Amino acid sequence: MLKKSLAFLFMFILMIALAACGGDEETTDDTGTTDDQTEDTSDDGASEGEGAESSGDGGTVEIFSWWTGAGEEDGLLALIDLFEEQHPDITVENAAVAGGAGTNAKAVLATRMQGNDPPSTFQVHGGAELNESWVAADKMEPLNDFYEENDLMDKFPEELIDMVSKDGDIYSVPVNIHRGNVIFYNMEVFEEHGIEVPTTLEEFVDVLGQLDEAGVTPLAMGDKEAWTATQIFENLLLATLGPDDYRALWEGEVGFDDDRVRQAAEYFETILGYVNEDHASRNWQDASQLVGEGEAAMTNMGDWAKGYFSNDLDLETNVDFGYFPFPGTTEDFMVITDTFGLPKGVENPETVKEFLAVLGSVEGQDAFNPLKGSIPARVDADPSKYDEYGTDTMEDFQNSNLAPSLAHGSAASEGYLTKANQEVNIFVTQQDVDQFIEKLQQIAGDL
Repeated sequence: MLKKSLAFLFMFILMIALAACGGDEETTDDTGTTDDQTEDTSDDGASEGEGAESSGDGGTVEIFSWWTGAGEEDGLLALIDLFEEQHPDITVENAAVAGGAGTNAKAVLATRMQGNDPPSTFQVHGGAELNESWVAADKMEPLNDFYEENDLMDKFPEELIDMVSKDGDIYSVPVNIHRGNVIFYNMEVFEEHGIEVPTTLEEFVDVLGQLDEAGVTPLAMGDKEAWTATQIFENLLLATLGPDDYRALWEGEVGFDDDRVRQAAEYFETILGYVNEDHASRNWQDASQLVGEGEAAMTNMGDWAKGYFSNDLDLETNVDFGYFPFPGTTEDFMVITDTFGLPKGVENPETVKEFLAVLGSVEGQDAFNPLKGSIPARVDADPSKYDEYGTDTMEDFQNSNLAPSLAHGSAASEGYLTKANQEVNIFVTQQDVDQFIEKLQQIAGDL
């Protein structure tokens, strides 16, 4: 099993390294990353705040991520400020790598990990991206004792802890939760055309038709990067399969020849008939801007788009834009979680644990997430620090069926996701359901 995992890892390194060399065009990731470079933001002169203590021996902690865009960078810097306030004897190196939808950062990370030069800690999506890559390759230290010492076992939902665990050991600390099965809409457009929020796929298709007849682009999509279309398809799979069989699909217990998978593909084909014609030249921000400006009615995007609407477009929640769960998934929550762990071979593991403790604390999560546009992974965070969207999402997170995202690395291996994105991209262009299902069956062995 280890040999197979290592073989996959080396193939993954080669694949993302090639992707990272694919051009210098500015790109964005699921959290708004652009090719603007982020300077080292460590501040050796950080003032001591109340309770600023450190049980560490000083030194440096290197925080590796791809958070360099607006909102996400603000959240990271707020987290770093809090850490430096509590640990003034520890120097922080912000080692964020921009561009390539996170591909650039992952290529650098893979090279460093294989060269036995790991960063102190690094951003990784919980689920398969963590477990089938770095944990399977024996590159991470278990954090079971850390969780017990910091009283974290009941601070995250059990299903979330399962996403950062493998073979009974816990390997990372979640800092946030994003929701992938949410649709944002322009409230003025809906009101002008008398549109009711759809809750089923049938109602959704009807709404798309009504908007199209009214001369409004029904659904904005920006699939310049293929994951945005994959995200729509995964939500359709969740809607047609339900949460249990959706999870079983990625575990190989439900086949891609299942009639409900075909049904999802057929709905996908229908929905693609209602997206903006220039979707292939747009990224997710461009698509969201169409909604914000009223040129399109809706967009399906993770709730980093909420941060974009509020912070970049200066739109007001539930006044200018509204939100609802992807039709057919009203009781479900497509989880995307950013996590940080402890790589094997770092020189200062106790210092890294000091950072992980702040990252996993109520104070750390409440400093980071309101700026990031996400909600805290902890169930005991302070709701007063979040707007109505945040509090609604926090409630849903605690009361919904949690499902792992394919598009963001939680449901399946990186190798499968790369091939799935390619097949989705082909389907968006050709819209051949039979061919699409056949290809999904062919690549299922990479799950």
